[in-house]
Amino acid sequence: MLESLIALIVISGSLLLFQAMSQLLISEVRYQQQSEQKEWLLFVDQLEAELDRSQFEKVEGNRLYMKQDGKEIAIGKSKSDDFRKTDASGRGYQPMVYGLKSAQITEDNQVVRFRFQFQKGLEREFIYRVEKEKS
Repeated sequence: MLESLIALIVISGSLLLFQAMSQLLISEVRYQQQSEQKEWLLFVDQLEAELDRSQFEKVEGNRLYMKQDGKEIAIGKSKSDDFRKTDASGRGYQPMVYGLKSAQITEDNQVVRFRFQFQKGLEREFIYRVEKEKS
């Protein structure tokens, strides 16, 4: 009888520990998802600010080329895991977001589409309407 009571207490304690660990894991997953979402929102704000103050040139080679303050710049995914702003020749370095698996930039009828796939599985799309300079 005493052994059965001790066994029940041990099993009960193990289940409580398992439940607590499961709740901790769930809260960590939620935190990571919120963190990824916040990082995405910050990146989109920065990207939109860059686009708003620039004059669209072209999309070529999976990079967006534009003029900003009289300088030709480009934005796109680097060879590593970040999306960055550079000068038109690829020099300079201003990372905008890290952890990218892939990024695709396309332009059709003055609509630029950015498709991002992150290493942690998050997939997002950002669409921006541009105006081509009138010649």
